Amino acid sequence: MKVNNELRKYIEENIFPEYSKNESGHSLSHIKYVIERSFQLVKENNLDVNLDMVYTIAAFHDIGHHIDSKTHEIISADIMYKDDNLKNYFTGEELITIKEAIEDHRASSKEDPRSIYGKIVSSADRNNTVEDCLRRTYTYGKKLSPDATDEELFLRAYDVLVNKFGENGYAKFYFKDSVYEKFLKDLRTLLSNKNNYIQTQKEYIKQLKKENKI
Repeated sequence: MKVNNELRKYIEENIFPEYSKNESGHSLSHIKYVIERSFQLVKENNLDVNLDMVYTIAAFHDIGHHIDSKTHEIISADIMYKDDNLKNYFTGEELITIKEAIEDHRASSKEDPRSIYGKIVSSADRNNTVEDCLRRTYTYGKKLSPDATDEELFLRAYDVLVNKFGENGYAKFYFKDSVYEKFLKDLRTLLSNKNNYIQTQKEYIKQLKKENKI
């Protein structure tokens, strides 16, 4: 999907490098994933939206994660809104919509996003492979509790995923997405047996360590 070339160039050269400050679960590879997923959702659901806005929201949504993970959505939105270069590409009203979408993207938010743009990035920000869940819950848990044992991290990860993606989990989805539906079915099957989940994550993390991927 076509995005303004100058906008893309500015973000790739000035915003993407900032993601080297984040831990691996919120690194540049994650941002590129969210951008791609955002465009997939737009296409699959034939959404009438401004693609430059969709791209910018996804590009900025985690930029402040290394500053404070608990309020990163507010920090990230503020960083975007103070970027005067973006005034070359968006109106004041569009910048407010972008800001609100970034603020609204967290799955744990009790309120629905205020616009379709917030719903797109919130949906695109979800994992869509079991392997990604196994990796991200481990690496993020390790960042929060660096002295924890792997067994403690696996137990934490299980509780986090059940709370988020279980039958009564808080993760919301706003659009048709066949990829996500398959992922959710596979993950819930794995989570149905706690011991099997822990053993699966243990083996996967062991393999990633062996390959120096975490």
